[in-house]
Amino acid sequence: MEHFIQEFRSDTAWLPDWFVSIGVLVVAFLIGLAIQRFGFRFLTRLVANRDLFWRSLVSRTRRPMRLAILTWTLSFGATVAPLTGNQASVIRHILLLCFIVVVGWMAKIALHVWTVVYLRRFKLDAEDNLLARAHVTQSRIMERILSFMIVAITIAATLMTFPAVQQYGVSLLASAGVAGIVLGLALQPVLKNIFAGIQLAITQPIRIDDALIVEGEWGNVEEITSTYVVMKLWDWRRMILPLSYFIEQPFQNWTREGAALIGTVMIYLDYSVPVDVIRKKVEEIAAASKLWDKRVVAVQVTDFRENVMEIRILASASNAPRTFDLRCEMREKLIDFIQREYPSALPRVRAEGATNGAVVGEAAQPRTLQS
Repeated sequence: MEHFIQEFRSDTAWLPDWFVSIGVLVVAFLIGLAIQRFGFRFLTRLVANRDLFWRSLVSRTRRPMRLAILTWTLSFGATVAPLTGNQASVIRHILLLCFIVVVGWMAKIALHVWTVVYLRRFKLDAEDNLLARAHVTQSRIMERILSFMIVAITIAATLMTFPAVQQYGVSLLASAGVAGIVLGLALQPVLKNIFAGIQLAITQPIRIDDALIVEGEWGNVEEITSTYVVMKLWDWRRMILPLSYFIEQPFQNWTREGAALIGTVMIYLDYSVPVDVIRKKVEEIAAASKLWDKRVVAVQVTDFRENVMEIRILASASNAPRTFDLRCEMREKLIDFIQREYPSALPRVRAEGATNGAVVGEAAQPRTLQS
C-alpha cells in the first residue's frame, strides 16, 4: 500500500497538490457510490428469499450503508491524496465521526425493524388481547430504552474522539466518586424514569391498551415512552404521567388479567316490585344484546333502605368499552320496561294531609306523614 501511494504521488508531482487531492476525493466518492449500488443489489437478491427481518433491514439501511461505504472510500482517498498532515488529520477525523454516527444509525434501524417484525404476530384489536398487550408493552419500552442507550453511546463515542474531551474524561475518572454523586443528583429524574421503565417492562403493572382509572379519570394506555405514559381518556383528552407514577402511586387496572369486564348497574325500586320479573327482564335484555359475552348476568338485592331497596345488576362484556355500552343499554331498556309495566315501583315521595287524609302525591314507597 505504501509503495502504491509513493508511486502515485511521484507520477502526479507535476500537478498542483490541491488539484490532485480534489480529483482523488471525487474519484473515491464515485467509486464509493458504485460499490454501494452494486452491494445493495447483491444484498437485495441475497435476502430475497429470507424472512421479513432481513429484507426489511437491507431495505431500510440503504442510506446508512451508502454513507458507511463513502466514509471508507473517502478515507482511503484521503490517505492517497497529497494532503498536508493537518488537512489529512481533519478529513480523517470528520470521516471517523461520520462512521460512528452511521454505526449508531444502523443499530437504531436494526432495533426498530426487529421490534416491528416481532410485533406483527400480535394483534391489539383481538377480542382477548392480553398476550398481545404484554408483548407490545415490553417490546416498545425496551426499544425506547435501548434507543436511548444507542444515542448516548454514539454521542459519547463522538465526543471521545476530541483530545480535550478525552482529557476531561480522564479527570472525571480520577474523581469518580464526587463526579458520580453530582451526576446522579443532577440526572435523578431522568434515571428514575429510566429504571421505572425497565421495571414496568419486566413486571408490567400496565400494558398498551390497558383500561385504567388514574387520578379519578378513566382511559386507555395509548403510548408508553422511555419517560412518560400517555393515557387516552374516554372523552379523547390525553393525560400525561411520568413512568415513576405507576411504580409509586396506586391506580386501578381493569384489564390486568384479561380484557373482559363485569359491568355493574345499580337501580333503586319500591319494595312492591317483583324481583323475579326484574331478573327475567335483565336476562332477556342481555341475551338480545350483541355486547354481552354470555358469561355473567345476575340480579341481586344488595341493600334495604328506608324507602327503597337497592338492586344490583351484573353483566359481562369482552372489553371495557363494550362493558360501558352494555351498562348504558341495560339502564335504558330496564327503565323503559319498569315505566311501562310497573310505574308505581319507581321511587317517589308521597304525603297525606293529617286532617282529611287527602293524597297529595302518589308513590310506591312507605308513606311519609305530614302534620
